[in-house]
Amino acid sequence: MPIVRVLDVIDVMDERYPPASAEEWDAVGLVVGNTESEVNKVLFTVDATKEVVDEAIRTGAEMIIAHHPLLLRGVTSVADTNAKGRIINSLIRNNIALFTAHTNADIARPGVTDAMASTFGIALDQDASLSINGIGRIGSLPTVTSLGKFANVIKAGLPATSRGINILGDKDRLIRRVAVCGGAGDSLLDSVAQTDADVYVTSDLRHHVAQEFAANSNCALIDIPHWSGEWLWLSQAADLLVADLDGNVSVEVSAIVTDPWSFSL
Repeated sequence: MPIVRVLDVIDVMDERYPPASAEEWDAVGLVVGNTESEVNKVLFTVDATKEVVDEAIRTGAEMIIAHHPLLLRGVTSVADTNAKGRIINSLIRNNIALFTAHTNADIARPGVTDAMASTFGIALDQDASLSINGIGRIGSLPTVTSLGKFANVIKAGLPATSRGINILGDKDRLIRRVAVCGGAGDSLLDSVAQTDADVYVTSDLRHHVAQEFAANSNCALIDIPHWSGEWLWLSQAADLLVADLDGNVSVEVSAIVTDPWSFSL
């Protein structure tokens, strides 16, 4: 079996998710690691938490591919006196590379939003983005259904967290056209309002923003946990990596729930 290096993984990931397509504020690419190190196993995760790094050590993964950047905001120290420093030190000590694909994976086709749409049974329109940068999609369900039934389809397709999903709209109203966006999608609400979408599926919708949208649009809203929606992309990305590297690397998708909330009452 040919040797796969960290650099080889980076090359195919950058081909699928070009770093130049990431938002200007984003931080994507190799975070920690030696580009010449050998990689036999890659662990995919939404967040590179301590628990995920421990899983990589335990399962023998030489590389972690995360969706969310570990170092999105500036830091002045990676000493083991702070949480991120301890993660980085653990990665270095165990020779584990860390790579991030974030908004460049959101924008990509296929990418995060496409994985969500596939899971929820949405056939996406050709080249129908909800924004100039390509984040967000719109498509149709195979048949007309009720908002309540569709919400249950979404719930069944998502990995469980301590929280459920929130729905704005009459559960019995009939829907077919669906707008969808992975991650925090309230910036696209104005764009969604200009489409024929019957419902918009995204995460992290705020009280006042949702309230104002409901007052000015007939489109329903389904707010899902941020982590759950983006987790759906991991298996898609993992399968593509294996294919792009001709099966010369093994992959695993972490089942560790990195949603920050522990429980709800």
